Amino acid sequence: MREIAVVSGKGGTGKTTVAASFMSFAHECVIADCDVDASNLPIFLTPRSIEQTPIVGSTVAVVDRDMCNSCGKCFNACRFDAIDGALAIDEQRCEGCGVCAYVCPTDAITMEERVAGTLHRSTTRFGPFIYMDMRYGEEGSGKLVTAVREKAHEVAEESGAETIIIDGPPGIGCPVIASLTGADLALVVCEPTLSGKWDLERVSELAGSLSVPTAVCINKYDINTDMTASITEWCDSNGIPVVGKLPYDIDVYRAIANRKTLPEYGNDVLTSALVDVWDSLAGLLDSQ
Repeated sequence: MREIAVVSGKGGTGKTTVAASFMSFAHECVIADCDVDASNLPIFLTPRSIEQTPIVGSTVAVVDRDMCNSCGKCFNACRFDAIDGALAIDEQRCEGCGVCAYVCPTDAITMEERVAGTLHRSTTRFGPFIYMDMRYGEEGSGKLVTAVREKAHEVAEESGAETIIIDGPPGIGCPVIASLTGADLALVVCEPTLSGKWDLERVSELAGSLSVPTAVCINKYDINTDMTASITEWCDSNGIPVVGKLPYDIDVYRAIANRKTLPEYGNDVLTSALVDVWDSLAGLLDSQ
């Protein structure tokens, strides 16, 4: 089983669009949307959920009014302003640190598990798809990403799938670390801007620290050919293969509006470029 994580140093680079397109080329694959904060792959895939599992994300403070003596120690101790003057807990502000329960002299406060969202196992026209449907106000975390990946591995083993495609979150935080750890290959999708280059460098450094081989795809490369050349030079000097350069094309937005992947929408230029990227990734995996 091979696991490819499609990531980016920032949002909006085209990571999800690229990951969705790969599903048309991969045979016997499982798809995992690890961008739990903003799960967008369902837009393309129109999944049919066949299994739902509530996932606990964190804990939240709960006050037993019968035991509370209104001393106010919890109010003074909370650094997140999650407790008001009436000693009511604001669940959206509570970080689950437990200091209020620690200082409570009457043990009136307990920390209870809070469901962060629902993990979905679903079917799509491309194969099994795992994603998270978050509760309003909840935040993504490495724990939730790990739950998605563990379910994807379980489904892949059951179905005999050869490949797991991970649509990772943007950035370099805990959810990205959880998406990359243990993957066979990371594809960083970047755009030819100064900030895009800087973000590419950061996420590539992160992947390197996790011993995950990295490849790069430059999206919308033709909007700034000088920066594309600069990114290519940086990749060459750091031993990171550039496996593809995708041109800017308005059909990307049309495909998304029609809830189709680019190969399904029928753009031959982009589809050919994406096939080349996929073949290059397969070659890198075969050479490991």
